[in-house]
Amino acid sequence: MVSLPTLKRTAEQGLRYLRRQKDIQEAEVFVASNAGLTARVNYTSHIPCNGVEEPKSTSSHGLGVRAVFQDPKGPRIGLGSEAGDLSLNGVKAALEKARRSAVHDPDFTTLPRPSPERRTLTKYHDPSAMTLTDTDLVQAGWRVLTRALDEFAKAGSLSALAQTGPKLRELGFIVGGDVTVLLERMAIGSTRLPKVQTDESTLIASFITAMVERESAKGTGSGCHTRLSALRGEAGAEAARNALSAVGGVRVKDGAYAVVLGPQPVTELMSNLILPSLTVASFYDCSSAFHGKLGRQVAHDDLTIYDHGALPGHMGSKGITCEGLPTGRTDLIADGKLVGLLSSFYETERMLRDPAAKEKLGVPPEDCPGALVPRNGFRFAGGGGRRFDIAPSVAPTNVFIEGSDKKTREDLLRQVQNGVYIGRIWYTYPINGLRTGDFTATVVGDSYMIKDGKLAAPIKANVLRINDNIHQVLQNIVGITSKSRGTIIWAADEVVYAPEIAVARLRLTEIAGFLDAH
Repeated sequence: MVSLPTLKRTAEQGLRYLRRQKDIQEAEVFVASNAGLTARVNYTSHIPCNGVEEPKSTSSHGLGVRAVFQDPKGPRIGLGSEAGDLSLNGVKAALEKARRSAVHDPDFTTLPRPSPERRTLTKYHDPSAMTLTDTDLVQAGWRVLTRALDEFAKAGSLSALAQTGPKLRELGFIVGGDVTVLLERMAIGSTRLPKVQTDESTLIASFITAMVERESAKGTGSGCHTRLSALRGEAGAEAARNALSAVGGVRVKDGAYAVVLGPQPVTELMSNLILPSLTVASFYDCSSAFHGKLGRQVAHDDLTIYDHGALPGHMGSKGITCEGLPTGRTDLIADGKLVGLLSSFYETERMLRDPAAKEKLGVPPEDCPGALVPRNGFRFAGGGGRRFDIAPSVAPTNVFIEGSDKKTREDLLRQVQNGVYIGRIWYTYPINGLRTGDFTATVVGDSYMIKDGKLAAPIKANVLRINDNIHQVLQNIVGITSKSRGTIIWAADEVVYAPEIAVARLRLTEIAGFLDAH
């Protein structure tokens, strides 16, 4: 990776050059270096394999220039970027691209101005992750795989299965997934900001799926860390335990069930339905499921949700946004009431000047300035670091979900008594547009029947679909655990610190009946 002093020096040099250009009204230079290190795990007991199959890495560095150009017909704004060249020539090339692409934007006011808030998070990255060797990466993959195989090896239930059928290895133990380390460095300078700023962050994640193939039993495990030393392979052990627990799965008939949603399904609903509806951008374009409801009750009064990007020791934390503004806490839903939205500087400025803002928000924007603070303008793109070649957009950081009562999983199971525990879902998406709140998702594993207030028979993977409405889910919450865990879904940039949530009623539909015919 490119060093932080080099990124800072490039930003300072580039900013000096941009200030000297006579046709530029204001300008910003953003410099970034990103690296992704991945150890692919692929173990099969009945087919020859390498275990840790594919250690690999990707890296990128470059710079982007946003500039406002003077024009007799009004200012024009453009964005240009240059990959791999951090010299002054790279700045010049990016500027020329910005000049060629510049257009008039009636919603643009100015590049981000300094915030009255102050930066609170510095030097929070893991230096050992920044210097990770190839050997370290491979060992991290083996650590996760070994923990999974240890769980399989000590499982007495598998020995019993092997005695009544194939040999132990022929049961088809499969362990797949990856350990990923994401490293980010950036520097930003602007004619609107007092000085060039830098930021540096490290994220370590593991995602593992384990199977006992002959029994069609599948389980998953995951881990989210900010320090390499915290990666002990627990995701592999968790996946194997869940796969073992899934042996002997049953089907569930169509119906409305009381359910307990595990952390992963809660995160799926947050990242695909709720958080996209809690941005100023979605209110501006009238696509939010909470359109016109700022300041109103939108969920059960036990629910509180907030985003906090400046907490030490949390995977989604950043010192500053990709607009050069401080991160911090944004309250979104408090005791069931919608009280704030995620925003970037551009989106806040656009909403403040929108003649239809009162109708879109539900209240005049001048009456709720604290609800529109731009703490979430980032240059993310599907989990790949801080991009130098795109403009900032709105993205969550660390999202926290809390309830007013301190409940445990056992409390929720007793409350539900008879129903379904849903541990993992996939392919979650809105139907009829985000605004209606209708959604669907497939239950893909780690799920169980709840009988007499306890977990009972496992549910087969991929035979159950959720078809419901997010408003119905939020209004019918009956319990939230005090314990949560950091959870990431595929291609997401935010980390949701998700509890388990009990919901009084959820519509479930049986699918894939043809599978039992073979």
